[in-house]
Amino acid sequence: MTGTDLGMPAFPPFPEAAREAVGNAVLRANLRHATHTIRDKRARAVAELDDWDRLRAAGKAVKDHTLRNLDRYLLELEAAVTAAGGTVHWAVDAEEANRIVTGLVLATGEREVVKVKSMATQEIGLNEALEAAGIAAYETDLAELIVQLGHDRPSHILVPAIHRNRGEIRDLFRTEMGRWGRPAPEDLGDDPRELAEAARLHLREKFLRAKVAVSGANFMVAETGTMVVLESEGNGRMCLTLPETLISVVGIEKVVPTFRDLEIFLQTLPRSSTAERMNPYTTMWTGPGPSKGADGDGPTAFHLVLLDNGRTDTLADPTGRQALRCIRCSACLNVCPVYERAGGHAYGSVYPGPIGAVLSPQLRGTAAPIDATLPYASTLCGACYEVCPVAIDIPEILVHLRERVVQGGPVTREGVRVRIRPAHGHTAERAAMRAARLLLDRPGALRAGERLLSRARRLRPRRLPGPGRAWTDTRALPDVPAESFRDWWARERKSPQK
Repeated sequence: MTGTDLGMPAFPPFPEAAREAVGNAVLRANLRHATHTIRDKRARAVAELDDWDRLRAAGKAVKDHTLRNLDRYLLELEAAVTAAGGTVHWAVDAEEANRIVTGLVLATGEREVVKVKSMATQEIGLNEALEAAGIAAYETDLAELIVQLGHDRPSHILVPAIHRNRGEIRDLFRTEMGRWGRPAPEDLGDDPRELAEAARLHLREKFLRAKVAVSGANFMVAETGTMVVLESEGNGRMCLTLPETLISVVGIEKVVPTFRDLEIFLQTLPRSSTAERMNPYTTMWTGPGPSKGADGDGPTAFHLVLLDNGRTDTLADPTGRQALRCIRCSACLNVCPVYERAGGHAYGSVYPGPIGAVLSPQLRGTAAPIDATLPYASTLCGACYEVCPVAIDIPEILVHLRERVVQGGPVTREGVRVRIRPAHGHTAERAAMRAARLLLDRPGALRAGERLLSRARRLRPRRLPGPGRAWTDTRALPDVPAESFRDWWARERKSPQK
């Protein structure tokens, strides 16, 4: 394995990137409006189901069972896809996945592909790899199209262009569409209907011409070899049925054992993501379609690229592996106070928000500054866990990863158990934790320290010196009480101290 790639250039630590983002008033306004709107609609949609908690528990159980038996279900999936006429390829990392897809496209003789929205292909940087091979990749999801036209990066799982407003989108369409295909009308306004119509006309030309499509998948059914894509615009349906060759790049964690298991996720995913009772377009296919002809439907060749790229390393961590349950609904982003203010770009990954803060450092490791700081991109308020439709305990994983960053220790990297060193910049934190452990192990010393602190409370500084200054730059030191809880309890209850 040559290393895990999440499709992003080198990034500064999260605090630096977030500090710049929160200074952008337009970005904050766009994020606040969009996230509040989505989460309010989601809350109403979820409240309609009396059995939501049971669905949530069922989704968690299915995912956990699958992850515990992932090797068996992946082999079952491979056999089913092959029996249906498809071809399965295994990619250990981003480099291998890009090489496989590029080779498959070049073998068709085509130099253009249309793409369904896919976070897996963004993760591996597929568009850039195709471009290097002389192949143009056209995004067909409206938000992804906006990102591509703006030479930008996605900032949200569900709404990749959430950081853009209607005026910005209108200007992008006017100036950039003509360079990629059919230009936008010269008098294009910022009305959503006008923008959608301009995108429809621009993309229709691509759909009717393309011979090759690239997709991801929301789910893969092991028992039948069926791929499942959920989307809201119909662009996915066009990509998955019109081209002659379909290449799907899918993370290995997306498999579910049986077709019946979809019943759970087809209820929880739409409500948690778009706040809809049912997804507008749910496309399923099993292998290629029949030969093109009067009654032909679907591609004549289907290739499935199963992507690892750090997932088996994540699977080896009993605490961290629950992040692989994620069904990419984005509910955690919409309730996160950190994401709402910092936006997605600050996370330095195609997976922003709370799920990105726990997934990216596991897929990539914590050696880079951005990955060592992502576990701290949270208030630990727990809102992300409360809304997660598969009950991923993100706060638990964040604390677990913080310990890894500060203390180092054994982890699995590229399939090998290794011991990593603590990240730089945490010497004072480790010393403070050791001192706290020594103090808490000695009740007498703790009691004496509490009394000394209460008597010296009038001397409390406004800011801490040295490394503690970073903490008090953004927080006020709490007032020191006149007495400890231990002393208060003894006085109020007249009980002897122990």
